[in-house]
Amino acid sequence: MTKPFTEDEIESARKLFEGAWDFVWASTHVDDLPPMVGQEIAFAGRSNVGKSSLINGITRRNALARTSHTPGRTQQLNFFRKTGEEDSLTIVDMPGYGYAAVGRAKVASWTNLIHEYLRGRSNLMRVYVLIDARHGIKDVDGAVLQTLDKAAVSYQVVLTKADAIKKSDQQFMLEATYDEIKRRPAAFPEVLLTSSETGLGIPELRAAVGRVLAERQ
Repeated sequence: MTKPFTEDEIESARKLFEGAWDFVWASTHVDDLPPMVGQEIAFAGRSNVGKSSLINGITRRNALARTSHTPGRTQQLNFFRKTGEEDSLTIVDMPGYGYAAVGRAKVASWTNLIHEYLRGRSNLMRVYVLIDARHGIKDVDGAVLQTLDKAAVSYQVVLTKADAIKKSDQQFMLEATYDEIKRRPAAFPEVLLTSSETGLGIPELRAAVGRVLAERQ
């Protein structure tokens, strides 16, 4: 497990995400990706895992990433960047995966886009894989983690919707999830617990991003 975040790290990370953010690019195909500038982090997860809500939470922008009650609405790679800072941090909202109601051809297209992006993005610092704390890692999540392991892309698991389970279950889920990822070659050996509804874990998630960016400058 990693060392706790200091107050300075928490505050620096708050400033990292503070301010106006803009939608800057959308890609539906690997040939339409934006130029690689600055550092990128990406958020991946099953449809309806709360990915857009978490992105809105860390940036404190209520409608930066589009949220929907209809799973599978994010069908492209969406890129966000702080206003006027073209070579700074870019946040990438990846298409949600694992939604059965979407046609097989669409799922295959999304999957190919995700895999090609992960393999070819040299400025991608880390992928944050979001897992619903109520359900834990499912087979479809495991397939994505395996892809990240094979591509040697650093990733960290983030549990979402923690407010929907009891505190005693939160600790159990943290430990169970850690046990599942601790031997995976590309997984960062720490699991974060978050809730977009209550703000639980949001400062720590920001600090985790800030730390990895500082380490890789």
